[in-house]
Amino acid sequence: MHAFLPFNLDDIAPEQDAPAPEKVIAGDPKFTTWLVETTDNETLFSGVWEATPGAWKISYDEWEFCSILSGRSVLTDKDGITREVGPGDSFVLQPGFSGTWEVLETTRKLFVIRLPS
Repeated sequence: MHAFLPFNLDDIAPEQDAPAPEKVIAGDPKFTTWLVETTDNETLFSGVWEATPGAWKISYDEWEFCSILSGRSVLTDKDGITREVGPGDSFVLQPGFSGTWEVLETTRKLFVIRLPS
């Protein structure tokens, strides 16, 4: 494990993905993830994530810190409370958060995910 780990995306092969088809609400969202670090016990992940426009259902069992680098998205929780996020916004999604994630403009974020132990 490194004591200092830069997020140099030029050195990382991106992974391509998409939400499961049964979770998609609108559009055809696609994900690109640059995974910078995964701990040995696979309970902590960090990197950069980007999503193209669309909307899908989300449900968190994990804890995630997010910092939006570019684009605009709207997160709506199960109670219908919406939050628009854009460049410079940082937040934590805690276990138990569920609702929808809608990408209005291709969104890129830094993330750190901690899975339950």
